[in-house]
Formats: sequence, C-alpha cells, structure tokens
Amino acid sequence: MQRDSSRYIIRASVKEFSLPPIHDGLVLGRESPIGHMAVAKALDLLTITPYEHLEIEDEVIGDVLVRSAVLRKLSADQVRDFVLTRVKPLMGPEEIVHLEMEIEVQIDSEGT
Repeated sequence: MQRDSSRYIIRASVKEFSLPPIHDGLVLGRESPIGHMAVAKALDLLTITPYEHLEIEDEVIGDVLVRSAVLRKLSADQVRDFVLTRVKPLMGPEEIVHLEMEIEVQIDSEGT
C-alpha cells in the first residue's frame, strides 16, 4: 500500500505598510488600470502629504503624481523631462511605477 504525501513551502516577505504609500511620485502609464484622479483621491484619504498632478502628452506615460515638496526643488518641466527620458524606457503603457528620488540642490552665494 502506497501512501500519498504532500508538503508545501511558503516564502513571504512581510513589511510594515507605510504612509504615505507613495514616496516622491507615481508614474501612470497611459493604459494603467487606475487613473490619476482615483489615485489622488486615495492619497487624500490616506495621508496629509500634498501631491501635484502633472499631465504628460505621450504614447506611454499619461500622468505623474508628484509630492509637492519635490516641486519646491525641481520645476514641473524638470520632473516631466526626467520621467520621459529616464523612466519611460523602463515601462509599458499599462504599468504604474513608483518614484523615489534623491534630490540634492547645491547653492552658491556671493555677497557684495
């Protein structure tokens, strides 16, 4: 008589859910399953951190939600350019990509 045996292995990575769930920004593909308005509404409910909407006219990328603090260091055009040149090649139109950026601003000042 032969006995059937089975076993299973579960591997999991568990980490704390952090707020805000989006750090510096979110890039939404043109065909992403959720739109920028729905994401913005969810962020309004989950966090007090303000985010700005940047619309992008592109065949892959539709919208960017970026933390307002980022836009105090970079212009909206600089963020758009970065997303189009550096992020766009890494994603498809159906994807949503998180942005975590390290921004360093160097200031030189001379007095008279």
